Amino acid sequence: MLPAGSPLSDWLSWLETLSPKEIDLGLERVQSVLEKLSIEIPENVLLIAGTNGKGSSVAMCEALLCAAGYRVGAFTSPHVIRYNERIAVDAVHASDEQIIAAFERIAAVRQDIPLTYFEYGTLAAMVVFATQNLDAWVLEVGMGGRLDASNAIDPTASLITNVALDHCDWLGSDIETIAFEKAGVMRSGVPSVFGSREVPASVLRHAEAIGAELLLLGRDFDFTRGSDRHWDFSGRDVQRTSIGLPGLKGAFQVQNAAAVLALLEAAGLTRALDAALLNRVLPGITLTGRCQAVRAAGANWLLDVAHNPAAATVLSGTLATTRTAGKTWAIVGLLDDKDVEGVVTALNSEVDSWIAVTANSPRAIAADELARRIANRSGRPCRISDSLEDALEYARRSASENDRIVVSGSFYLVGPALLKLELYSRPES
Repeated sequence: MLPAGSPLSDWLSWLETLSPKEIDLGLERVQSVLEKLSIEIPENVLLIAGTNGKGSSVAMCEALLCAAGYRVGAFTSPHVIRYNERIAVDAVHASDEQIIAAFERIAAVRQDIPLTYFEYGTLAAMVVFATQNLDAWVLEVGMGGRLDASNAIDPTASLITNVALDHCDWLGSDIETIAFEKAGVMRSGVPSVFGSREVPASVLRHAEAIGAELLLLGRDFDFTRGSDRHWDFSGRDVQRTSIGLPGLKGAFQVQNAAAVLALLEAAGLTRALDAALLNRVLPGITLTGRCQAVRAAGANWLLDVAHNPAAATVLSGTLATTRTAGKTWAIVGLLDDKDVEGVVTALNSEVDSWIAVTANSPRAIAADELARRIANRSGRPCRISDSLEDALEYARRSASENDRIVVSGSFYLVGPALLKLELYSRPES
């Protein structure tokens, strides 16, 4: 345990030393410490799993519940810019002091249990939430579901947004195996929403085997999108028409929103489904690093954490529907468990020039290796940048007035890039 008065940055560095593995799936360690903490769990715990769309779904849940007067804690990961983003109470990020107090409380009881960085942070979120007298917790699953630290407590309702290939080194090499891991968030007799029309057989089998109440898109709830920037939702009991489109960019966000509404209905949190509230709240929701447009240093930038082929396909669709008169430059950084070739294939038709950079993580693919793989798959040269600063500056100088620069891949690339672009945008003193 660190000395009293140690800053959050020191705590975060210390957390990285506690476990020999950065990722070590399993619930025993977290459950043991959770028992020692003896924290009170609220009546409503919403657990959100899936390959893509988890962050968007948490953001929508949080915004709707807060607007409806519920007191809400939301846990997400990873962060884009600051660690504090991971833990929010009533849509306000936790302070350094709150997080440090939670870390200290965990350190006082964990003894020699080797928690990972993510496990420690998940427990810290629960400790912070337990001190705030909240009505609901909304927890994003970090990886998979069955063995993820967020799954250490029983949800009152859960959501699996979709299943695609990602984290294959830990979850499995095919959709059915990965889907089984994500299905681990389901519980007997507890409603669980599946947010995509393509439902893996392993999800159906597991729900039936444990007696979970599985709600499926197209059977138990559905949506239709109109031609006037509105959409309709149909749930088991709740029907809503002419809802404004979500503020989060991408046509797929309507599907995410429909699954969120189905989740809130299943959980009995129906105050958040008021028609006027939906139209007031959904169109105003934004999320850092998700198809985020930035104008900085005389260039047009689009930043998106598309780090797997499914997410890259969605980003490609967004680029296709918002074509620019000029070229599209892509700055890419990915971690070593990602399907580089799948990401490149998805984006290649919309990208004119590629730039590879090493993301800010020990698990990042080195820029030279990433550039080699991008060039091989795209059939075009890929520039190797020695640093993020070099990549941003090269793209900025090379781009013409009508060009756009896409920064995509790992959170550990997009977050630092946003900070750099913020510096570009500041007026000189």
